[in-house]
Amino acid sequence: MNSVVLMGRLTRDPDVRYSQGDSSMAIARYTLAVDRRRSRSSQNDGQPTADFISCVAFGKSGEFAEKYLHKGTKICVQGHIQTGSYTNKDGQKVYTTDVVIDNQEFAESRNAQSAGPDYSSIPEANRSSAPAASAAGNSAGKPQGAIDGFMNIPDGIDEELPFT
Repeated sequence: MNSVVLMGRLTRDPDVRYSQGDSSMAIARYTLAVDRRRSRSSQNDGQPTADFISCVAFGKSGEFAEKYLHKGTKICVQGHIQTGSYTNKDGQKVYTTDVVIDNQEFAESRNAQSAGPDYSSIPEANRSSAPAASAAGNSAGKPQGAIDGFMNIPDGIDEELPFT
């Protein structure tokens, strides 16, 4: 079975290109920095080590990567390993290994990626109603009732949702 699950951060913005032809398809390439588990006997003086894994996403997954993924974004991906080779312009054979992405999703909330909420866009008259970091011992600056930076959906709005 050829199955891969990785969680890491993008080392740079995805490189997205589109195939040629009648039905062009997005092809997104990016590199994930995936932390290694360290053993107690490691000689790296406490420095974290990471593997840099080349990933490629096709079609809708590629379009998603282009629109939503950026350098530093922590994501979890599921896919399979694909190896290949080509001859470069110097006549040398080059071997490649990529993870072809079947599924990708965010591994942390947007608030966790940034240093904290940015209330600078809230008019000064309304800032007093913005959630305070000290409210109810909430030191992360998240709205009250929030779980992992996501706001709870109020009861009774099921009929307003475009899906069921």
